[in-house]
Amino acid sequence: MFVSVFDVFKISVGPSSSHTMGPMIAAARFLDTLPAVPDDARLTATLYGSLAHTGIGHGTIDAVLAGLLGFSPASYDRQAARDAIATLRETGTLTLPAGETARLDPDADIVLDKKTRMDAHPNAMRFALLSPEGDVLAEQVSYSVGGGFVRSAAEMDAGEAPAAPDQPAIPYPFSSAGEMLSMGEASGLSIAAMKRANECARSGATDITDRLEGVWQVMNACIDRGLEATGELPGGLRVKRRAGAIHRSCAGRAGRNDAPLHSAIDWLTAYAMAVNEENAAGGQVVTAPTNGAAGVFPSVLRYWLDHVPGASPALVPDMLLTGAAIGGLIKFNASISGAEVGCQGEVGSASAMAAAALCAALGGTNAQIENAAEIALEHHLGMTCDPVRGLVQVPCIERNGLGAVKAVTAATLALNGDGSHIVSLDACIRTMQETGRDMDVRYKETSLGGLSVAVPDC
Repeated sequence: MFVSVFDVFKISVGPSSSHTMGPMIAAARFLDTLPAVPDDARLTATLYGSLAHTGIGHGTIDAVLAGLLGFSPASYDRQAARDAIATLRETGTLTLPAGETARLDPDADIVLDKKTRMDAHPNAMRFALLSPEGDVLAEQVSYSVGGGFVRSAAEMDAGEAPAAPDQPAIPYPFSSAGEMLSMGEASGLSIAAMKRANECARSGATDITDRLEGVWQVMNACIDRGLEATGELPGGLRVKRRAGAIHRSCAGRAGRNDAPLHSAIDWLTAYAMAVNEENAAGGQVVTAPTNGAAGVFPSVLRYWLDHVPGASPALVPDMLLTGAAIGGLIKFNASISGAEVGCQGEVGSASAMAAAALCAALGGTNAQIENAAEIALEHHLGMTCDPVRGLVQVPCIERNGLGAVKAVTAATLALNGDGSHIVSLDACIRTMQETGRDMDVRYKETSLGGLSVAVPDC
């Protein structure tokens, strides 16, 4: 099993990795499969399940249009995309990669099918190229499976695809936490060192540390932008940005004798909410492992760097590697998709990753790191995904702050033990998957239950 650290932590665009980033990528990939396009051909896209129910609030329609217009999350220019979509809405035509043109009426040709739910995954999309007579010339079904990962229908049918024949073997192919601990004990290496060796073997890159530091710079810049920004978030809920005010309050009482000990919680929540307010505004974030949970991991790293004595930026790459090892295990053995397992798979996974990373930075053993991840995930089990009005705002923004607090708590609890515990991380991951399977669809990113219907739509 190999999930790259650079797949767990990807530069993305808000508000959702599964509902914005994934559909954008899927739409662009469909264009690569097109045959010769006749004059007056038409493009269509149908969104199913969770994508249909919360697609408007999550910006999925514009994400699909942006992908069909050639935009990608990694280099996304929000204003350029808005201008291009506005032109498409005026003209009803777009230019394809080979220079041909096709018709597309966004209001008629992007369909939200709220009745059909695909068996393979709730985040399903069907793209089609139609002849002037309405015949299907090309068609592709894609699934956005969380964290910006996109899989075709064939890939879903095949299950977990084996490594390509030309891919080099990795030295530490752990596919469970138990295997990870056994390999660490046998090799004498930390989780971060094993993950680094796997990355180097697969990519052959010698600049892993530079690339990881670049990921952190994007995360940190997102925190700073969120702390500076003010005003209301888009979408109609009239949610005000609060991270900056919390941060200013913390800074104002820093160093004072009367500053309460729980000020640490305020710093953590300010950093986390800053990221998710940026995400809700459609800004640039890093999946960690998703957009909806993007604030947890960077807030814990920022808190550690700014507020923990002895913290060093030199350890940030190893923290990212440690977190990615945990995130990869959860993705491989369960899910990081809120539409599949609820928010336990998003904020719960993020909290486990951050707890492991902080525990490692504070000198924890591999066993303590695994324990920290388990504690954090265990105390998110059963968490539903019920965004009000389909927006990644309420309760998502505050939920990231609480996920960060739980991560720090889990790390310190693990460090106060010897790594032994009753529930293993593997057992907790299995439980999370089973809980998600049993969870009613109304509580899995459809905005049909929970807080989504408890708040009056006014």
